[in-house]
Amino acid sequence: MPLTVAWKLGFAAVLLGAIAASAFMRAPRRTAPASELRRLVLCSLGLYALGGAASLTRHPAVAAVVYGAGISVAALAAWLSRGRDQEDPPDDGDEPVDEEPPPSPDGVPPFDWNEFERAFREYVQGRSRRTPVPRQPD
Repeated sequence: MPLTVAWKLGFAAVLLGAIAASAFMRAPRRTAPASELRRLVLCSLGLYALGGAASLTRHPAVAAVVYGAGISVAALAAWLSRGRDQEDPPDDGDEPVDEEPPPSPDGVPPFDWNEFERAFREYVQGRSRRTPVPRQPD
């Protein structure tokens, strides 16, 4: 195997490792601030543009290294964005459940379904007693 092919395969393996690590490594304890994540993404886009310029000027080795740096920075931003916030639910996916629901939270009275059904029946019966308006011919 020629040295250039081995170098390219090794470089590809390192980049795939960075992407896999950003997706599967344990998330950080806290999410990075949005402003820092934006900076990382903008830096990554800048590196992609710089790599494109290196490609256009026929510097493939420089382009590969700069593209690799951009991919690594984007993977870092993806990993940092996976952190947990205080409002996030627990990891096990189960919502905390109370043994008994509160009797009437904040003084809101319980809903009276019997009264609702009675009022609904009166409404339906009142609508059926109405005479329909005759249609005007077109």
